[in-house]
Amino acid sequence: MKKATFVTALLFSAQAFAQEAGHAAAAVGGDKGWYAIAVGIMLGLGVFGATMGQGRVGASAMEGLARNPQARNAMFVPMIVVLALIESLFILTWLIGQGLAGKI
Repeated sequence: MKKATFVTALLFSAQAFAQEAGHAAAAVGGDKGWYAIAVGIMLGLGVFGATMGQGRVGASAMEGLARNPQARNAMFVPMIVVLALIESLFILTWLIGQGLAGKI
């Protein structure tokens, strides 16, 4: 019985806190706050993903070289290509973030 009362209070209490659209937009600043939050999250996740990916590629390359030092020439070019692709994905994320930052 307590769950039903709690859920009912949550569903219907939101209307008590509702504001008119004009007042809410003036108080928050429109969509600018959401753009700022989106840019921050997007760049943070982009940096985290890129650094984790590059770290794993580097660690795997070092492990592979430790196991088979003669494979250096065969591993070097593919490793550099993969690192460049990972970096290009982050640069694309950064460019999109700069475009969104222009809307703030």
